[in-house]
Amino acid sequence: MDDDIELIHLDAAMLVVRKPAGLLSVPGRGPENADCVAARVQRRVPDALIVHRLDMATSGLLLMARGAEMHRRLSRLFADRQVDKRYEAVVAGCPAEASGAIDLPLICDWPNRPRQKVDPLTGRASLTRWQVLGRDATAGTARLALEPVTGRSHQLRVHLLSIGHPIVGDELYAPTPWREAAPRLLLHACRLAFAHPADGTPQVFEDTAPF
Repeated sequence: MDDDIELIHLDAAMLVVRKPAGLLSVPGRGPENADCVAARVQRRVPDALIVHRLDMATSGLLLMARGAEMHRRLSRLFADRQVDKRYEAVVAGCPAEASGAIDLPLICDWPNRPRQKVDPLTGRASLTRWQVLGRDATAGTARLALEPVTGRSHQLRVHLLSIGHPIVGDELYAPTPWREAAPRLLLHACRLAFAHPADGTPQVFEDTAPF
């Protein structure tokens, strides 16, 4: 589809693409931020519409609808939390436990936008489940599987920072040594599972993290 965007699936109702790290999902403010996944895909599939977003620094599976009706149906699946989303990340430090959950409310840190922060008083309820996939004692890192039950902006990045395990390569949240330990944010959207918007058949898409 594009030098940087690989088509994973295409049918009459939807498409799934692999978003590269460093590319916006949708246009940003100003002409200099017009290049994005949506614009590139729409040059080949004009009726493609973004259903959800990945952070610019995040890579992985991105779902798009074809036409307004399919967009409405898929958006409803996301709103009703009927889409199983999984991510993989490499984080600083090695959690002592094998798995856990982070239940901390999040809100925009307005003076420091686009950063988000934990705010127990005015933040929106946010829940992330995590599981250790592997530990690298030499590097002092761990590979985690992540399930964002809610879908707040920067949720995975802020939640992991809050428990002392920022994602390696995170330019917004990781301390300098960990920010500079990788050339990109080591976060990848590796799984989407949901009911097809046209006929309800189960759909599962998986993608291996490129790090």
